[in-house]
Amino acid sequence: MEEVVLSSGDTAWMMMSVGLVTLMVPGLALFYGGMVRAKGVLNMMMMSFGALALVFVLWIAYGFSLVFGDSVGGQGIIGDGNEFLFLKGLDNADALIGTIPATVFVAFQGMFAAITVALISGAIADRTKFGSWMAFAGIWATLVYFPVAHWVFAFDGFVAETGGWIANTLGALDFAGGTAVHINAGAAGLALAIVLGKRVGFGKVPLKPHNLPMVMTGAALLWFGWFGFNAGSAVASNGTAGLALLNTIGATVAAVLAWLLVEKIRDGHATSLGAASGVVAGLVAITPACAAVDARGALIIGFVAGVLCALSVGLKFRFGFDDSLDVVAVHLVGGIVGTLLIGFVGVGVGLFNGGGTEQLVKQAIGVVAVLAYSFIVSFLVAKIIDKTIGFRISTDQEISGIDLAIHAERGYELSDNTQGGVFGASKGA
Repeated sequence: MEEVVLSSGDTAWMMMSVGLVTLMVPGLALFYGGMVRAKGVLNMMMMSFGALALVFVLWIAYGFSLVFGDSVGGQGIIGDGNEFLFLKGLDNADALIGTIPATVFVAFQGMFAAITVALISGAIADRTKFGSWMAFAGIWATLVYFPVAHWVFAFDGFVAETGGWIANTLGALDFAGGTAVHINAGAAGLALAIVLGKRVGFGKVPLKPHNLPMVMTGAALLWFGWFGFNAGSAVASNGTAGLALLNTIGATVAAVLAWLLVEKIRDGHATSLGAASGVVAGLVAITPACAAVDARGALIIGFVAGVLCALSVGLKFRFGFDDSLDVVAVHLVGGIVGTLLIGFVGVGVGLFNGGGTEQLVKQAIGVVAVLAYSFIVSFLVAKIIDKTIGFRISTDQEISGIDLAIHAERGYELSDNTQGGVFGASKGA
């Protein structure tokens, strides 16, 4: 057996990828923060930063072990939580996973866990107690993300001997997290939106974004960080990473054009919010497929996702659930589109690209399993939190503004209320 040695090139790329995926968290905070009203911008951003802080602690403590530890009983359901408890055996300079330091791989995958939890928060903007959100984030990561990530990301023989059932037994393809990240978060967002109910004024008054330049800046940072998310999932600096990078661009630009086309036909104008949303829809859809399709397949996936995600935004009004920032329309629908289209345009496995229906069936099983598990468990956890410590702020707090009510801060101080006016301090007031 050939001895595995450290690759400085792979290590450098993966360290850069950790930074890129980390950047996605403040990118998401800006993207979501700009889409809410001014009186809720800080709370929205805090939900992303809070998720990052809490989930990464849990990741070091036991999350990595639950995801990448040997599958308990060899069933592919959950990893051995004791095998790498507090990263024992991995948190030193000599431990390798593949051709990179184990510490770098741990950090990379830990950021996946953090961003997945943060994605959910967009569904419940403007009305959620921060403490209850943090409780949900920790419980959800433990009961939902860690098991599902084991199903999808734990390949036999890579870190542990026996991995997850979707990756190994089923054989569904998910290169960077269409199921484990986006369908998982989208289903959870739907469950939370149902449990918490609608915002005050939903469907009656416009609940418009307060800062569209912030939204577009956040989308740009997400796009930039997504190169680490997708291409970094090759865990090497090689041709697979290059293919993932190219397809990430191709699908995203196609989705932007598709979303804007839908807006122009339906509403008569193309919007900056639509462009930013198209960016994220394309990124979501290509995530599972970025190493399984060629450039033409990436364009198809991006265009289909842009159309279907744009059309799906209206579902919340039709069915009466308040998914505040369209987590369901973008992440759940986009994740389903990208995961299923592998079965149609995947190179050598897709129905229209040299394969039959076998891979499509595998992809569909993976979609249904993750969606159902995430929705059911998320709904139950949210209900328990709501019935015990309460999940939603009061109506008065929501009307006055969640930032002031929960954090005692405002995102924008538009006037100075100190004695003496703006120059009061300099006058000794």
